[in-house]
This record gives sequence, structure tokens and C-alpha cells, in this order.
Amino acid sequence: MLDIAEELHRWVGQGRDFAVATVVAVGGSAPRPAGAALAVDADGTVVGSVSGGCVEGAVYELCRQALQDGETVLERFGYSDEDAFAVGLTCGGVIDVLVAPVRAGDLVRPALATVLAAAARGEAAAVARVVSGPAELLGRALVVRADGSRTGGFGGHRELDRTAAAETGAFLDAGRTGTLEIGERGSRCGTPLTLLIESSVPPARMIVFGAIDFAAALARAGKFLGYHVTVCDARPVFATRARFPDADEVVAEWPHEYLARTGVDARTVLCVLTHEARFDIPLLRLALRLPVAYVGAMGSRRTHLEREARLREAGVSDVELARLRSPIGLDLGARTPEETALSIAAEIVATRHAGTGTSLTGAHTPIHHDGPTAPAGRTGPTGPTGRIGSVA
Repeated sequence: MLDIAEELHRWVGQGRDFAVATVVAVGGSAPRPAGAALAVDADGTVVGSVSGGCVEGAVYELCRQALQDGETVLERFGYSDEDAFAVGLTCGGVIDVLVAPVRAGDLVRPALATVLAAAARGEAAAVARVVSGPAELLGRALVVRADGSRTGGFGGHRELDRTAAAETGAFLDAGRTGTLEIGERGSRCGTPLTLLIESSVPPARMIVFGAIDFAAALARAGKFLGYHVTVCDARPVFATRARFPDADEVVAEWPHEYLARTGVDARTVLCVLTHEARFDIPLLRLALRLPVAYVGAMGSRRTHLEREARLREAGVSDVELARLRSPIGLDLGARTPEETALSIAAEIVATRHAGTGTSLTGAHTPIHHDGPTAPAGRTGPTGPTGRIGSVA
């Protein structure tokens, strides 16, 4: 749902009634991840998507029905071998979709309005909604912010609220979106239940070092992937806004000094395109010791070997060197700056989702992967389903 937060926040501000359908779980080769959403307002206006087109018509009708009767429902869509014309996913996957009304006076509306506003502003927040369990709790929501404050809840079940808030905070810290099963003892409401937890986090950072033409192309690719892009170079004559209009920030500063003072996290990607030892060595010595998602450095194989030797002389360990992606990018045969940027971006995506980088044609590997880190944009990736069997 938070993938369409800006539009839904606008609808809330305009006082519109709407219903939102959110992908809760996926199986097989489903086209959209958990958290993907489609919303329909009282006039029939549609925003978002849950399947890329396969079941949108049926979900639209479910939203219209939810607006009429106020009922929250969980519906499963999958491929039907018996009836090729039945509503389902032609890709062979399965998706579970939660359809919930968000009308004036609905108990869930204030909590959802809070998280939509936060997500639309680019602030960190997460929302947990009941997708299976007691009928009276279905669709109810609890919102947790980065400072630990919360809005909403599950109908006076205080122990459940505390359990859900703690788990939702953990999802938010990791930037994850996914489902969580809470056992009967943990739920404190007499029956097990399942929560869909969606996280909204500010865009991850891509920091590109080296104000060259390849950096301009990579800045465009980074913005396309949803990163907050910074270009940094020690030479003010090259590090200019005019040369990098797609970057969010252009910094004229020695790379290692800038990296030492700026904020990074486990989603940050660092791309070193300077391939000059005076810049590379102090920069990479620091970068390889930071808890970031990706460190790549441009240069030929000969340059890489020389760089490795210099880094070892500077005290970088073999374990730290193993984190370095160099020569940077996947083997696409890239030559132009744009092709090279695509190669680098492809490696970053593969690293994020634990992809192999090999051709899907003739392969037997999964098309979609659950990666270890959060994506660049607003919502985090779908992680494995969490299970709490007996929370005290």
C-alpha cells in the first residue's frame, strides 16, 4: 500500500472514500511483491497495481464491493489449469490480496492516514495490518514510527498491540515488508493471527565518486532505481551541478573525507569511478570497513591487481578486500557510459536480491529472489514469513 502512498495521502486529504487491495503473500512467479497495492475511490478512479494486469479487473470489483458493504476480505488468485479463461495469474504464480475499505468513520482510517502521510513525506514508518485471524480484527492497523511512537491498534488487545509494535519496529529497522505469524499465546486474543507489515523508509543512498561521464550516466541509472544519488569529486571544476543534473547532491571534496563525515547504512551503495590511486586507496580503505550494501571500483583487471596490492599495504585485510566488486559491474560487454552504468546498476540489483546475473533463458533458477537488504525506494523487500509460536 505504501508504494502508492503519495496518491492515497492526497485522497485522504480530499476526504475521499476508497478501498485498497494489497498483496499479502506471493508464491511462484508472481509479478508484484508483497505490499504492492491497487486502490479504487468512490468514483471508480484507480491507482496502482497488484498483478501487472492479470487480475486487476477482479480486484477492482472487490474494491468496489468493499466500498459498498464495508467488509474486509482476503482473496487468493492463482493459475487454473482446468479453466484457462478463469481469473488468475497466467504466469503460474499465486497471490493473496487483502481488500479493505478506508471510508470516513472506519476505525482503520486514522491509522492509515498517519502512515500514508509519513510515507508521502519520505519519513520512516511502518504499518501492521491483520490479514488472518478473528473476523473483528481483520484489516485493523497499528502504525509504528522511527522514534517508537505508535498510532492505532487491535481493538483493545494491549498485549497484542505491544507484541505487534515490537515486531513492526524490527521490520522498520530492517526496511522490510512481509508477513508475520503470531501464535495463540503471542496474540493474546485466543487464536493465531497473521500480520502484513509494510515499511516505508527514506530512499537508500548511492554515492558515486569521480566526476566523469560514466558518473553522469550512473547517476541517471541510480535515480531510475530510486536511490538518493550523490556525486563526489575533489576537483571543483568537474564536480558541478551543470554536469550532473540528475544527481540529488554534487559535492566538491576529497572522497575519503566526505565519506568519513556523511551518513551511510546497510542499504548504501558506493561506486568508485575515479581509478586514481591518490583518491582510490584512502577512500576504499575506509569504504571496505563500513556496513554498506555494495562497494564497487572501476578499472581494468591490471588496475585492480595494482589497487589490491596498494590496499594490502595500507592495512586492508583479505576479508575486507573480498567485499570489493572490481572490475565493477556485470559482464554485458558494455562500452559506452550508458552501457557501463547499466552494467553497474545490474550488479547492484543482483547483489541486493542475491541474483546470479546469468541469463534466465534456459536457466532453472527462480526469476524473483528475496534479497538480504532493502531496496532503494520507499518500501522494503518481502522477507521470509516470520513465525512467533509462543511469545510470553
